[in-house]
Formats: sequence, C-alpha cells, structure tokens
Amino acid sequence: MKKTTVHGFTLIELLVVIAIIAMLASVILASLNQARVKSRDARRLSDVKELQNALELYNNDESVYPDTLTDLVPTYITAMPTDPQSAATYHYGPLATVGSSATCNSFHLGTTLEQTGSPSLASKAGATLATDTVANNKGLYKCTAAGASADFDGSATGVFDLIP
Repeated sequence: MKKTTVHGFTLIELLVVIAIIAMLASVILASLNQARVKSRDARRLSDVKELQNALELYNNDESVYPDTLTDLVPTYITAMPTDPQSAATYHYGPLATVGSSATCNSFHLGTTLEQTGSPSLASKAGATLATDTVANNKGLYKCTAAGASADFDGSATGVFDLIP
C-alpha cells in the first residue's frame, strides 16, 4: 500500500502570511489617506482660483465686486464650488477702500487647508476679516455687513486667503 502525503500549509505559515499582508495594507492605507488630504487641498486651491477669476470677470463688467458669491452664478461661473470635505461655501467678503464705502472695489476670498505646512500658505499672509481695523485689512474694510464673512480669520494656521 502506498503512503499518501497531504500537501498544504501549516497554521503558522498561514498566520505569518496574513500578518505580512496586514502590515502592507496598513502602510498603503496611510499613504492613501495622505494622498486624499493633498487632493482635497488641491481642489480647494483650484476652487478659490476659479472664484477669483469669476470675481474679476464680474468686476470687469460691473465695476464693483458682488455682495455675495451667489451673484456670480450662472453668468460668471456655472455652479458654486463647495469644500470637498464639508460641502461648505468658501469664505468671501467684499471690501472697500477706506473712505469709499459706497463701492466694493476689492475682496477677501479664502479657505482653510488641511495641510498647515503647505507651500501655498507660505506666500499668503493671513488677513483678518474678523476685525475692521485698517492695519489688519491692508487699508480695506468690510463693504457690507451682509456680504462679509465676519467669522473668517485669515491669520489662523492653515488658511489660504486672497486680497487682490
């Protein structure tokens, strides 16, 4: 009679393979989460640039900036972009030069990024819209209370904001 041998893996071998696969999966997931953060920040920056272009087009036609971003839809921008994670709208405040509160001749547009050490933040000094002081707003103040984002403090960490 012939002896039959069973070929297979032992329990120890299977556990070692499962442990290796689990470690590789955790490394890949950590990298994937970092890539998601970077892509959301890239989308935020892209949206802010798109809104900036729409605001400039509006200003070119109307000679003032709008009171709210919704005034740009649908003529200057097809749909209002929102934050990719929270679906909130971007921070916007029309600004007027000190002494000419009748017209909004500038604006403050911003978003908060997830990566606080982003190179995009290095060139963008935070401007504070939460206060009306001339020093904080670089010679500008809120044009209208209704259109200004009083809750947006551009001096906070991780903030990308634009004041043309």
